Amino acid sequence: MKSVLKNLLKWGFMILFVLYYPTMISIHVTLPLMIGIAGYLIIRGLEGEGFTYIIMPLLYLLNLEINLSLPMMLSFFSVLVYYLSIYHRLIFLKRCRRCIAVISVIFIDLFYLGFILLYDFIFSTFSIDLDSNLVFSLVMDIVMAVII
Repeated sequence: MKSVLKNLLKWGFMILFVLYYPTMISIHVTLPLMIGIAGYLIIRGLEGEGFTYIIMPLLYLLNLEINLSLPMMLSFFSVLVYYLSIYHRLIFLKRCRRCIAVISVIFIDLFYLGFILLYDFIFSTFSIDLDSNLVFSLVMDIVMAVII
């Protein structure tokens, strides 16, 4: 009975976070975006950690892009590009999970930033502001990768 209640609370918290946090980001712009963390969790899911490691971060990224009016699936595309191009070259760091997490978060954030700037250039739009809030979001992403 205790295990069922614990599992139910865990799922409830994850669903509330996935649905509610992107809405809070659109209201309070100082909250970190956590694109790198979500991307790293997707990569852990692709490496065999479990189905929830793929679905929950993917729903979070989709909800984030909808709430902030960002290009659809660009964050997931940047995660896949990182996974296919760089992640497997970091095989020598497999024993240091925190090193992999920090490097993955940094590269995913940089890939996303590069792709969104390229998107803005190609379509002559203005999606993001390159200011201190974005740097704060990147730093908080890295700190959360160390904590995970």
